[in-house]
Amino acid sequence: MEKKYIFTLFLTCTFILSKAQNIGLQSFATGFSNPLAIAHAGDSRLFVVQKGGLIRILNANGTINPTPFLNISSLISTSGNERGLLGLAFHPNYATNGFFFINYTNLSGNTVIARYSVSGNPNIANTNGSILMTITQPYSNHNGGTIKFGPDGFLYIGMGDGGSAGDPQNFAQNINQNLGKMLRINVDSNVAPFYTIPPSNPFVGIAGNDEIWAIGLRNPWKFSFNRLTGDLWIADVGQSAVEEVNRVLSPLPNTGLNFGWRCYEGNSVYLNSGCVPASSMVFPFTQYPRSGGACSVTGGYVYTGSIYPNFQNKYFYADYCDNRIRMIDSNGTVMTSAAFSGNNIASFGEDVTGELYVVGISSGTVFKLIDTTLSSSNFQENTFTITSSSTRGSFIIKSETIIFSSITVFDVSGKKIQILKPSNKFENNIGLSTTVSGVYFLRLQDTNGATYHSKVVVN
Repeated sequence: MEKKYIFTLFLTCTFILSKAQNIGLQSFATGFSNPLAIAHAGDSRLFVVQKGGLIRILNANGTINPTPFLNISSLISTSGNERGLLGLAFHPNYATNGFFFINYTNLSGNTVIARYSVSGNPNIANTNGSILMTITQPYSNHNGGTIKFGPDGFLYIGMGDGGSAGDPQNFAQNINQNLGKMLRINVDSNVAPFYTIPPSNPFVGIAGNDEIWAIGLRNPWKFSFNRLTGDLWIADVGQSAVEEVNRVLSPLPNTGLNFGWRCYEGNSVYLNSGCVPASSMVFPFTQYPRSGGACSVTGGYVYTGSIYPNFQNKYFYADYCDNRIRMIDSNGTVMTSAAFSGNNIASFGEDVTGELYVVGISSGTVFKLIDTTLSSSNFQENTFTITSSSTRGSFIIKSETIIFSSITVFDVSGKKIQILKPSNKFENNIGLSTTVSGVYFLRLQDTNGATYHSKVVVN
């Protein structure tokens, strides 16, 4: 039995949806300039990537460090909508080696994958990096941008097909081109070019570029790995008809997957002259039409956090133009939100605890993804109430039927800050160990082992 309840609705920037009643956004921090990506380094900090070349640190309390973690604005081109500093990934052993990797468009408009390191100050990086690879871009669009470490410890690089429209050179199906591909490299090398080829890559020792892991992608702007299962989710931006999301189950194969572009756009033929049989391709796990204002899929993450049980094992993604968030379960059932106007959702982010965030590029805001079913005081399953007491930071929990055995308090970062042991069946006065203003989450467990979730606000 899982019941959800919320004491007070915190709606500074929270939106309730008409179609997917449990998806909402809550403002977490604002003041960013063209934010495009979020990453964490294994701790409570979030690192926000700005298109213009800055990486800024967003702390768990919502404050932003005044000094950027890294500034490479002098190295990049931002001309056109799809160039700039685009991706960030911290090495799995970052805590010991201090290495992180970035994806940016250089002054010539070409993709650069580079390695940097943290300085003696954990909030500031060294300014000198090492370039691993430079990939020529024939046009200004379809640069991909995301880089992620997979469950195998290798760095995956999402590359668009080079741009223009319709992949005029058919780069995505050309195994001698790194464009329109998912690349995979081993970055544990201190000898130039500072990477090696995993021997399991599908084209090692035969025709085809050794860096390639999969082909047939148009513009995989955002992809992610489920941090618990290792499954790979790739959101590939469509040409003119549909937007698609691909799922590759773990363990990831090394067979040279073909995601179909430009032979297919989603499940439909686009230009399949000279293409390999469709039976040898991977077709989308889900897709949606370019209608109602949709134009470009923004891939997200599978929710693996603990605050919102309704979100567990659901994959979240959005559209840059219609600003609607989609949630899909393992059976392929999709729920679509109402539009979050005025944001242009450019990216999702995941913190160290698995909680999810959304980047609104036009508003310069980082939002936290929340479950708004916790925001109804009339929720039918509630058999208890929470009200504020006269003492700041204290709340009264009343129930006619439930005996609570423990109440655990978390802050917005998911950090456990307090465990309470209630003493009375019908009424308990709980006092938080902090009186700092903000939102706090409660996990209540009764004597039968059932768990309830709630939220309180200290004003």
